[in-house]
Amino acid sequence: MRRIKLTVAYDGTSYCGWQVQPNGVSVQEKLNQALSSLFQTPVSTIGASRTDAGVHALGNVAVFDTEARMPADKIAFALNTYLPEDIRIQNSMEVPLEFHPRFTKTVKTYEYRILNRTFADPCRRLYSNFWYGKLDVDAMEKAAGYLEGTHDFKSLATANPAVTDTVRTIYRTRLWKEGDMICFQITGNGFLYNMVRIIVGTLMEIGKGTWPPEYMETLLKARDRAKAGPTARPEGLTLLEIQYPEWENPVTIQPAELLQNLDKKRKKRVDIGKGV
Repeated sequence: MRRIKLTVAYDGTSYCGWQVQPNGVSVQEKLNQALSSLFQTPVSTIGASRTDAGVHALGNVAVFDTEARMPADKIAFALNTYLPEDIRIQNSMEVPLEFHPRFTKTVKTYEYRILNRTFADPCRRLYSNFWYGKLDVDAMEKAAGYLEGTHDFKSLATANPAVTDTVRTIYRTRLWKEGDMICFQITGNGFLYNMVRIIVGTLMEIGKGTWPPEYMETLLKARDRAKAGPTARPEGLTLLEIQYPEWENPVTIQPAELLQNLDKKRKKRVDIGKGV
């Protein structure tokens, strides 16, 4: 038996999320179907991140077990011929059978995009959250800085989280504006359900002037979801990358080194919303 790791990119617009569920078509369902067709036997994947309906990914991770002899690096090419155009495998490789995409320590990076202009742009509606009013980008950037470090993020997660431990470590945040697009990147060792979208909803309220940037620090200490902003829409969110530093390199990679690598990749990456 072999375990194969897949790096999966997808446009989440048409899907009810990553995970297989009875109320709609999911990315994982399509992936399982494609693998089963490719290998002519039922195949089930295990995913690293259960993205919500409408959320996109450039670097989600999934694994599956197989006895097939096809070279691991060729599986990506073969599998893509069975997948719909809005799902594409970016890489396939063999990993140890004990490797688990959710229970192995990770470094995850998400990006959220806010289209900030007077009128909506229909060509970018599927990959950004439109807001017509003025947003103070400097205030938002300052507020985002308070998120860095190890904190209890109970205020910035769904009101009834499925986990009891709401402490997470954020290695870095970045917030900047390119033309009429505000971009927010956040890298950490893990994220609670709806955490990134609630953070963005809160940052937008700070950008509107509802609260000062320093409110983010107060909010973290409050541990009260009711004191945070609304959950931002899913279209603007993309899972950029999931890294496994202790597994990918026998010498532990420091978060700062991972972030430098991410900066290099970001300069080269294709903007999924550009030219639509």
